[in-house]
Amino acid sequence: MSSSKHSSELRRLALSVLQPGFVGTEAPDWILRDIGDGLASVVLFSRNIVSTEQVARLTAQLRAENPDLIVAIDEEAGDVTRIESATGSSRPGNLALGTVDDPALTEAVAADLGRQLRTAGVSLDYAPSADVNSNPDNPIIGVRSFGSDPEVVARHTTAWIRGLQSSGVAACAKHFPGHGDVAVDSHHDLPAYPAGRDEIAAQALPPFRAAVAAGVRAVMSGHLLVPAYDPDLPATLSRRILHGLLRDELGFDGLVVSDAIEMGAVTRLYGIDGATVKAVAAGVDAVCVGGESAEEATVALLVKALTAAVTGGELAEERLAEAAGRVREFARWSAGLRAAGAAQDATGDGIGHVAARRAVRLTGAARAALPLTAAPHVVELAPVTNMAIGKETPWGVAGPLAERLPGTTSVRVRGQELEEGTVALESCALEPAVGRPLVIVARDAARHAWMSRAVTGLTAARPDAIVVEMGLPGAGPAAAAQIFTHGASAASGVAAAEVLTDTSAL
Repeated sequence: MSSSKHSSELRRLALSVLQPGFVGTEAPDWILRDIGDGLASVVLFSRNIVSTEQVARLTAQLRAENPDLIVAIDEEAGDVTRIESATGSSRPGNLALGTVDDPALTEAVAADLGRQLRTAGVSLDYAPSADVNSNPDNPIIGVRSFGSDPEVVARHTTAWIRGLQSSGVAACAKHFPGHGDVAVDSHHDLPAYPAGRDEIAAQALPPFRAAVAAGVRAVMSGHLLVPAYDPDLPATLSRRILHGLLRDELGFDGLVVSDAIEMGAVTRLYGIDGATVKAVAAGVDAVCVGGESAEEATVALLVKALTAAVTGGELAEERLAEAAGRVREFARWSAGLRAAGAAQDATGDGIGHVAARRAVRLTGAARAALPLTAAPHVVELAPVTNMAIGKETPWGVAGPLAERLPGTTSVRVRGQELEEGTVALESCALEPAVGRPLVIVARDAARHAWMSRAVTGLTAARPDAIVVEMGLPGAGPAAAAQIFTHGASAASGVAAAEVLTDTSAL
């Protein structure tokens, strides 16, 4: 083979193992050119989405270049939504589903989501999160997990995969080998999971074993250090974990996808190009990139890094070809799955609302205080969320409450404002609530000291206040009337508002 022909073939192989994002609601010319040159996948984010119909036009434009193109999306429902980022998800997230613990309901919610995604032309969903949230201080998983019990998480991981794939969209279990027992956000730095192999086998791996048994054909690696298997390299860059554990021990023979390769956990040490090469060498078949680095130059950089690594002997050409082969195989399979999926459009059967409502839990004090009969003042305590959650995605209870009780007022307070003294709870929370009901909305109060202090202070001043916790349930003030939604999706906000205003919803 001539050197120019070999160079062209290497470039095609390198393109085929990338899953890049891009900016815009129409396909840029460079993406279309790269698809023609061998790019086998793209990933969509909220910046690419206006409506299901618009996404369907976009995916049709992309597939005009390659009918088997893999179109991926990071759509978990609940707090992490792309297809409904502008409105908030009409379906609850994993913790709400795990709390109800009805696998048939979970399967129905995932099937409903799958119908919407399939109608939009999506063929791969980076979901579900199969992580067991065993560390309540985890800053990145939390309500994205089905819970802290491996058996519950395994049960609902299975149901979610079956539901999604029944609608023609491929699932992707993440973040292998389990991101639930860490205390660092891998978007910024490298978290460690220091457990021994026996503990990992009992705590983190059951949902992934269940996913493989349920027929999942894609698994996403996590950017975390697991010293019991590899003391030096994070899972995404570790052959011991991706090959020795995932393929040999768990028997997975499908597509290994990396978590976003531009995340700090891997780029701080190796750069985005070095991390990409090491990931493919370790066993990653498809490199997700473009959540942040969504430019043509990034794809060009990674293609150059991969081809140079092959010619320089750092990456075996056989490994790159193997990864490209797995991508082609997955693309054919997912195209068939899409064709065989339910033909009906996603019209929405209200299952998301039903599930969100079933996940609401109340303390006895809350039951005694409800329903609200006068328009309340709502104080929403807003944390800084991790990067998986769209900044633009609305959440809370004030909006749906105002629809049900006209005259409802609200304020949203951030920890930095309280710490800087630019906002005082006395003036923004307590004074407007004089003579009216006070509703306090929290989101992971147990993980944020400032929020916990605010809840405690407000309920001390107003013992009749009702606290709505939309994150992980914590202890909270002992005597407070509390409502737990187990997630902050739009569906969960509506469910909370219904419970607050309608005795028949109790």
